[in-house]
Amino acid sequence: MDSFKNKTVVITGGATGIGFGLAKRFGAEGAKIVIGEPRQTRLDEAIAQLHTLGIDAAAMVMDVTDPQSMEAFADFAWDTFGGVHVLINNAGISVGRAPMVDVPLEDLHRLMNVNFFGVWHGAAIFGKRMIEQGEPAAIYNLASENSFFNAVTNSAAYIASKHAVRGLTEAMRDDFPDFIQIGMIVPGFVASDMTKGSEQFAMDADTFAEKVVEQIRAGEFYVVTHSYNIVRIKPIHDKIEAAYERNAPRYDGDEEYDVPTLIARLRARRDGA
Repeated sequence: MDSFKNKTVVITGGATGIGFGLAKRFGAEGAKIVIGEPRQTRLDEAIAQLHTLGIDAAAMVMDVTDPQSMEAFADFAWDTFGGVHVLINNAGISVGRAPMVDVPLEDLHRLMNVNFFGVWHGAAIFGKRMIEQGEPAAIYNLASENSFFNAVTNSAAYIASKHAVRGLTEAMRDDFPDFIQIGMIVPGFVASDMTKGSEQFAMDADTFAEKVVEQIRAGEFYVVTHSYNIVRIKPIHDKIEAAYERNAPRYDGDEEYDVPTLIARLRARRDGA
């Protein structure tokens, strides 16, 4: 997507933190902005700031965990600006840190409802309409460095939710037509409501947003920002490779049990029949 000028960008959780940083950055590129979240006061504050910056923006109170609310949000975006070209599934929460065995189930369910099912609802509901719209578009899901490695101990619920987002986004690459650009934003430590009290150590949300928008423009799938992450990621990949070398080394014809290869063979056999 070469230009965002006059394109409509929808951002869930767009009134604060990363979402608001992205709203300002896309707006500075001439995009029309739609933000949504449950708190009217936060939306009012954000819209006032966006308008002061000369950005054409609209907001709606909505809840990503409720498919009907997400449908209404999509209606609002299409009714307001006549189409949607970029969806950023940004809304996310955290819960209190605790060892996995001590996490209250209600906390786990609440977190998964926002961090995973909220992303699913946005991608499915907006994605279907984008396909019907038939124009080049993009869907980017907010994952985390925790999608690749455990950045913070006693955070199993949060880490699991972000691994789920990664799996969903990887699968979406196969499920969507080529004119829908799919990607995954991988924040590290960024200043937001979730990092209050530690902002001085975190990447500024506006700096983060500038890096993200440039990579979306370039069509990147993995949108990355925190260089040191690779120091944590590479040893994990090395351990996976070493486990295969020890216990399941390559051999001639080892594709015999490879699922994509088998599917391709079955498909070729069916089509040739």
